[in-house]
Amino acid sequence: MTAPSVAPPVADVSRVLTELLSKPTQEGVLDGALVHAASLMGSQLLGGQVRGLGIVRRGNDRVGAVLGYPRDLLGLDVAGPWSTGRTRLLSDGSRDLYAANPPEVTAVFDRAGLASVSLSLVVPLADRGRSVGALLLDRVGEGTVTQQQQDAISRFGQSLGPLLGLIGSRDEWRQAARQITGAVVEAVESREFDALGHARAVTEIAMQLGRALGLAGRELDELWYASTLHDLGKIHGEAGHALVGANFLHGVTVLSEAERAVRHHHERWDGQGEPDRLAGEDIPLYARLVAVANAYVRMGDVGRVKSQAGKALDPRLVELLDKALSDLTLRSAQD
Repeated sequence: MTAPSVAPPVADVSRVLTELLSKPTQEGVLDGALVHAASLMGSQLLGGQVRGLGIVRRGNDRVGAVLGYPRDLLGLDVAGPWSTGRTRLLSDGSRDLYAANPPEVTAVFDRAGLASVSLSLVVPLADRGRSVGALLLDRVGEGTVTQQQQDAISRFGQSLGPLLGLIGSRDEWRQAARQITGAVVEAVESREFDALGHARAVTEIAMQLGRALGLAGRELDELWYASTLHDLGKIHGEAGHALVGANFLHGVTVLSEAERAVRHHHERWDGQGEPDRLAGEDIPLYARLVAVANAYVRMGDVGRVKSQAGKALDPRLVELLDKALSDLTLRSAQD
């Protein structure tokens, strides 16, 4: 007697959503969501391969994540069969997707292999009635998707939509906060013609140093504010500006690390700086990163910066400067 087939265990949706909530971007959420949705689709039961696209809506719909498809698709503006607001199984594969897009987009689809799709499960994602994206799960080869699988993925999509909307709102607030911060700093810099663009240049170098050091996510976000705001106190002049800037930020809980960096970015590795004569690793990391970036922007010469290693500047971070500048040049060329 043949043993009955057993469906693969389904991961607890609340646990999956909690894991996805830790992702810093909508794209990160969609990456994880595609993997989970594909597991719910149970490719081993279908005898074939499951691929997928994660669509995010920011004005236009665009590809924010891929599963099994080339990463060349990321960022592509697309239209598709998710506007109905309900989960649909399309037995004619990607025909609807092709029909909704212009030739230059369908040519990208061809190169990515979407023409070989035999059927597609389209899962719209909504938050409070507003479309925030979609999941497209594609089958290549023979097979079908059971009603049970469709229902499970549809329920997952209903839970995923509000999460995607929440992170999208967080991204919008984050972008607005950065724009306001940049505007305030530009207003301060406009008092001195020579200072215009200084904070932006320091931030660019500091962020590359942070990446070279292995910082990511929230750490890079904190470093961005620390470096952008490091000279905020100059609104009251050069003298004591580090303390003045830190006092401006005092009490803003989300900027507590930036406050520490602003206060201490003129400390010296050898303990001869100000305002508290901290030395070595007692100086907050973000302050040390800002100090190296600030020195390079002001001196404009790596050799001169290296001469301050172990004196004014953290020698380990100075060693990373060449890599940071090289990476920055590469990023600029790619942009």
